Order: sequence, then structure tokens, then C-alpha cells
Amino acid sequence: MAEAVTAGGAGHSVETRRMIAFLCMVFGMFMAILDIQIVSASLSEIQAGLAASSDEISWVQTSYLIAEVVMIPLSGFLSRALSTRWLFVASATGFTVMSFMCATANSIDQMIVYRALQGFLGGGMIPTVFASAYAVFPREKQPIVTPMIGLVATLAPTIGPTIGGYLTDLFSWHWLFLVNIVPGIFVIITSVTLIDFDEPDLALLDRFDWWGLLFMAGFLGSMEFVLEEGPTNDWFDDETIFYFAIVGVVSGIAFFLRVLTAREPVVDIRAFQNRNFATGSAFSFVLGIGLYGLTYLYPIYLSWVRGYSALMIGETMFVTGIAMFVTAPLAGRLMTRVDPRLMIGIAFAGFALGTWRVTGLTKDWDFWELLVPQILRGVSLMMAMIPITNLSLGTLHPSQIKNASGLFNLMRNLGGAVGLALINTVLNDRWDLHLARLHEQVQWASSAAMERLDSMTNAFASFGSDADSAALRQMAAMVRREALVMSFADVFYLLTFLFLALVVFAPLMRRPSHVGGGGGGH
Repeated sequence: MAEAVTAGGAGHSVETRRMIAFLCMVFGMFMAILDIQIVSASLSEIQAGLAASSDEISWVQTSYLIAEVVMIPLSGFLSRALSTRWLFVASATGFTVMSFMCATANSIDQMIVYRALQGFLGGGMIPTVFASAYAVFPREKQPIVTPMIGLVATLAPTIGPTIGGYLTDLFSWHWLFLVNIVPGIFVIITSVTLIDFDEPDLALLDRFDWWGLLFMAGFLGSMEFVLEEGPTNDWFDDETIFYFAIVGVVSGIAFFLRVLTAREPVVDIRAFQNRNFATGSAFSFVLGIGLYGLTYLYPIYLSWVRGYSALMIGETMFVTGIAMFVTAPLAGRLMTRVDPRLMIGIAFAGFALGTWRVTGLTKDWDFWELLVPQILRGVSLMMAMIPITNLSLGTLHPSQIKNASGLFNLMRNLGGAVGLALINTVLNDRWDLHLARLHEQVQWASSAAMERLDSMTNAFASFGSDADSAALRQMAAMVRREALVMSFADVFYLLTFLFLALVVFAPLMRRPSHVGGGGGGH
């Protein structure tokens, strides 16, 4: 009897230790994902501080994304070779050190290098947490664990601009990176002392596929670069983008040939043979568009059209974060009571409803007009993320989860990259189209245009002889603004149709007999 009590107490102690270790890992993942977007609202301040050009400053974000997207699929192999503990410790240590280095950078070149290293090293934390959630915890813990990682994975990039805006406004842009130091040290210490999920297999390092890594880096890095820079640089008309596209295609072909023939491939793509995982990854790809695309669209509307500061944008966007936080426990409970495919369908319908409401956008929309669309987005993100993750990873064999987790997270990030490229391309093209159409209407032959111009000229009477030119400049600015607002509405129409299409495809996923716990449901 005493032995049974002792065993039960030990089991409870181990379970508590694992949950605490997992919570610390989730916190580390939160920092890594947060840093994708934390600089987005403060790029102008960093640009001024480092005396960078407008072309150079975008690399503060691009370098992080390119490096991270290479590490995410690589993390599966490294986790098996080094163990979850030592990969996470190395990743957290590198991320923390590079955060400090970013804060001390005194040139744009240094900042780009440090941000790339920060993204590469920190990227290992993200899929490791997802893998641990399904490889370590039993099925009955999934309603607790899955909402936790789903909330962090979607909340962190959503509130990134808000936190970044506050830090820059209250202190300086250096604190965007210094804020990671103390929490980073905490995560490193707890990871060393508490994580004991598995053992390393160092023999795998002897068979490490360096060619596979090179091809993967060329493929994913070039793809990310082309998608990031293409919309603003006329795509393949730009020589650099054209050459990187060639590198990406050649590297991609070589990478897939290598993955299919290598004895120990750097990334194992066999998880895509599982229908749920393949379909779930496609859903994750589109979810990335909803996550990163809308986190990008709302702030640039508020900045370009409404003239909001970084802090005002952050306060307006915070509604989505609150909606997600409130929805997470509800979504976790629904997973045990409702068909997850129904949840996914409802979630993407919510996305579509939210974006459809914004198709009526005008130059006067602010917090209250954007309130309901942002709530719908926050609720939909959680209602989609949790069942998609559970159906995709929760039915794989435990031996596949580490590799599959990297691929699953990669698909979400690639979805964000493709979504941003698509959004920027459509936005620019439709802006040009609407400008041309408005220019046809606002001309000397238009009596309405001439009446408005005369009214504006009278308003600038105090400018004397410059009144006419001041009125013309203001009218030109109004035309550009209206064309921009119309192009935003077009993008929201496009996203509405995309999300509606996902509602139709939700039944393609199979409801497994074992959801969660790594129960190998093939």
C-alpha cells in the first residue's frame, strides 16, 4: 500500500514537473514569435537610430524571417539528435544573446546580421514546443495543452505591434530587444533543470546531411526573399529578385531530390502521407495568411489613411488579442464535445464574415468600425488553430511528431509570406487601377470636380497666389487616398472568397478515433 502511494506521488511529481517545464518552453516560444512583429510598428525609429535608408530598414524584419524559416524544419532533426532539452537550451541561449546584440547594434549592417542570427537560433523553440505538446502529454491533457500553444502561436504576432509601440514610445527602440534578456535567462535556467522528455541520439550527427541543409537554405531563404521583396520591387523586373528566384527553383528541385534519396534526410517529409497532416498543413498555410496578412493590413490602413501613430495602432489592434485570450479556453472545451471539422468550418466562416464587413471601408473608419471585424478575427483564429493543430499532429505516430511539427509550423510561416506578397501585389495593382479611373473622373471637363476645386481654392485664399497650387495638391492627395481605400476594400474582398473556400474543404479532414496523445491514427 505504501509503495503504491509512493509511486502515485512520484507520478504526480513528474507530471507537475513536466507541466512547469512545458509552460517555460511555451514562454520561450512566445518570445520567439513575438519578435517577428515587435519591430514592425517601430521601424521608422530604428531607421533613424541607425541612420539607415528606407530600402535597408525592411531587412530588420526580412532577415529574421528568412533565417527563422530555415531553422523551423531543421529543428526536427536537431531535436532527435541533441534531445528536446539541449536544443531548447541552445535555441533560447542564442536568441537571448542575439537580442542583447541587436540592442547594441550601431549600424544597419550589424543589426541585419544579429537579427538573422536571432531568427535562426530562436526559430528552434517554436516547433519544439508543438512537438512536445503531442509527444509528451497524454490524450486527456490535450484540452489544456493545445489551447495554450494555439493561443501563444497566434497571440504573439497579433500583439507584437502593440507591445513594440508601447516600448518605443515609453523608452526607446533598444527596449524592443532588451526586454528579452531577463525572461530569456529565466527560460534557459528552467529548461536546463526541468526538461527531461527524451534522450539525445548523437549518432545522428555523424549522418547529418550538409548538402540537404544547403539546398533547403537556398530554397526556403530565396523563396522568403522573393516573396518579401517582390511586391515593392516589380518582381522579376528586378535583377536581384530574378536571380534569387532562379536560386530558389534550382535549390528546391535539388532539396526534394535529396530528401527522397538521402539515408538520413535533414527533413523527413513522409508525414505528408497522412491525409490529416497534409490537409491540416494546407489549412495552416491559409491560417498564416489570416494571421500575418491581417496583422499587416489593419496597421497600414490606420497609418497610411488615418495617420495613426505606432501607439494608437497598437491600442486599436489590441481588441483581437483580447478576443483570442477569451476564446482559447472555450475552444479547448469544444474540442472534446464538437466535431473539430465543424469548428474549422465555423472559424473560416467567421474569418470570411470579418473581412466581408471591411469591404465597406472608408477613409473615416477607426476603432469602432474595426471593432467587430477584429473580434471575429480573434475568435476565428483560436477556433481554427486549435482543431487544425490537434487533427494534424495529434494523429501522427510519436516517432514522426518532431519532424512533422517543423513542417506544420513552416507551412503557417510560408502562408504568411505568400499572403503578404499577394496582399502587397493586389494592393499596388488595384491602387494604380483606381487612380487611373479616378483621374478620368477628376478632370477639367468635370463640373463637380471644378466646383470642388474652386471651393478648396477659396479655402486657401490666405496663401495668395499659391492658393491654386495648394488646392490642386490637396485634391491630388484626396484622389490618391480614395484610390488607396478602394484598393484596401478589394483586398478584403479577395480574402473573403479565400476564407469561404476553406469552409468547403473542411470535411476533407478525417475525424480520428484518437485525437491527441500521439496516437498514431493512420
